[in-house]
Amino acid sequence: MFRMRGEKGEGGCHGRRFAREEFGFRGGFFRRHGGGRSGRMFEQGDLRFVILHLLSEKPRHGYEVIKALEEQFSGMYSPSPGVIYPTLTLLEELGYASASAEEGGKKRYAITPEGTAFLAANQSMLDQVLGRLAEATRAFAGGTAPEVRRAVHNLRHALVLRLGKGALKPEQVQRITEILDNAAQAIERS
Repeated sequence: MFRMRGEKGEGGCHGRRFAREEFGFRGGFFRRHGGGRSGRMFEQGDLRFVILHLLSEKPRHGYEVIKALEEQFSGMYSPSPGVIYPTLTLLEELGYASASAEEGGKKRYAITPEGTAFLAANQSMLDQVLGRLAEATRAFAGGTAPEVRRAVHNLRHALVLRLGKGALKPEQVQRITEILDNAAQAIERS
C-alpha cells in the first residue's frame, strides 16, 4: 500500500516531488530566493497564511490547494500532500477553516469568519509571505515563455512516468541519457 522512494510504482504526486529533487528543483533555489535555511519554500507558519488566503478566494479541496500552488510556480514547485493536508486539519482545529464532506469522502475546505478575522489581524504577515512568493515566482518563472515551461513540464512528467515503471535495462538507460544529453546540447547552442 505505501511505497518507499525507489520502489516500483513511484509515480503520482510523490514521484513528481522526488523528480524535482533529483533534477535540482529543491533546496538551492529556495535558499537563495526567499526560502528558509533548510531550502523549504515556506518558513514555519507561512503555509497557513497562504492556504487561508487561497480559501478566502474560494472553497477548495486539498488537491486544489496543491494545484493552485503548483500553478503559481509554473509546475516547478508542488507541496506534498503530507504538508497540505495536516495544515488544513490544523486550520480546521483552530477554527479558521471548516470542512464539508462531499461525495466520495472528499473534503472541501472553506475559510470561517474566524479565519477571515485572523487574516485581517495578520495582514502585514500575509503581505510579507505573499511578497516572498511573488519574488520567488518572478525568479522561478519570470520571463520564461509559457511554451518552454509547458515543454519542461512535459519532459519531467514523461521522465517520472517512465522511471516509475520499474528498473531500466542498460540499453534503456543509455538511450534516455543520450536523448537528454542531446537535448541539453541543442538548448545550449540555441
